Amino acid sequence: MKKNRIIILREGINSTFQDLGRSNFYHIGLPFSGVMDKRNYLIANKLVGNKHNEAAIEFAYQGPLIKIEEGNINFAISGDIKFNIKKNGKLITGDCYKNYNLSKNDEVDIISTNNSIYGYFAVSGGFELKKNFGSFSTHVRSNVGANNGNKIQKDEKFLLKDFKDNYSNKSLKYMNSKIEYIRILKGTNFDYFSEQSIKEFCSKEFLVTKLSDRMGMRLRGPKIKNLKETNIRSEGLTKGVIQVPADGNPIIMLSDHGTIGGYPKIGVVISADYDRLVQTPPSKKIKFKLIELKEAEKLYKLYQMETENLLSQI
Repeated sequence: MKKNRIIILREGINSTFQDLGRSNFYHIGLPFSGVMDKRNYLIANKLVGNKHNEAAIEFAYQGPLIKIEEGNINFAISGDIKFNIKKNGKLITGDCYKNYNLSKNDEVDIISTNNSIYGYFAVSGGFELKKNFGSFSTHVRSNVGANNGNKIQKDEKFLLKDFKDNYSNKSLKYMNSKIEYIRILKGTNFDYFSEQSIKEFCSKEFLVTKLSDRMGMRLRGPKIKNLKETNIRSEGLTKGVIQVPADGNPIIMLSDHGTIGGYPKIGVVISADYDRLVQTPPSKKIKFKLIELKEAEKLYKLYQMETENLLSQI
C-alpha cells in the first residue's frame, strides 16, 4: 500500500518542522527552539485532529508550494495568511483556521503572511519524521532536529502518517490580536542602566529592524545608557530576555537564542505576550510596559485559559 506523500515545489522562506521544543539541553548549548507562535501552532494541529505536540511546518513571510504526490491529505493553515488551493484543476482561495481534504496532484500555495511573520501548516496524522533530542523542532544553526536539522528545500518529499479519510470538517473563528504594549519584567541587570534610560525604555517606541530572525529581534530607538559595564561575564539566557549591547540598541532573544550571553539584561518579555511579539514584522514599532511578577503570572494563566477555550471550540 502506497503511503500518502507530498513534494515541495517551492520551499518558501525559512520553512522548518517545529513542535513545542526540547527541554533540559541548555548544558550542551541547545535552546528550547520550537514554534515561535505557540497558540497558532496548537490551533493548526487541533483543526486536523492531531495531538498537541505533532510536528507542523512553520514558515515566515512566504510559505511553501506543496503538491500531493500520492494519496490524500487533510490539512489546515493558521496565522494571518494568504493562500490558494488547486483542487481538481480549479483554483480556490483558502481560508485560515479551516481544514481541507486534498487528493493526488492537488496543490497548496502559501503565498504570504499579512502584516505578520509566522504561519503554520499541519496535516492530519502528522509527518513521518524522526525526533532528535526528544523533539521534531529544527535548530538550523546546529543542524539538530527533523529533516536532518535543515530547512525544508525545493523537491524534497515527505511521507505522511495514516489518518482517517472521513475526518470531519473543522473551523474556528479567530482573529490574531494586537496589544498596545509588550509587557516585561525586570532583568537581572536592570540596575545597570540610568534612570533616564529606564524611563525612556518604558515609554518610547522601538523600531523592529530587518536584523531579526528565529534567534533574536534587534530593535532601534532611544539609546539605552549603561552606567556600570557594557559587557559582563557570560551567563545563561532564556527566551524573551532583552539584552543591551554597547551600542544601546536592545536585542530580544527568541526561540533559537544562544544559551549564554555577555550583554547586560534590562528585562524579559512575559510569556503571555511572546506570541504577539514574534509576529511583529520589521519596520513596525513596539513599546514596553514594566509589570510585576504577580501580574505576569495572572496574565499567563489568562493566556492559557484563552488558548484552551479556543481549542475547545474546534
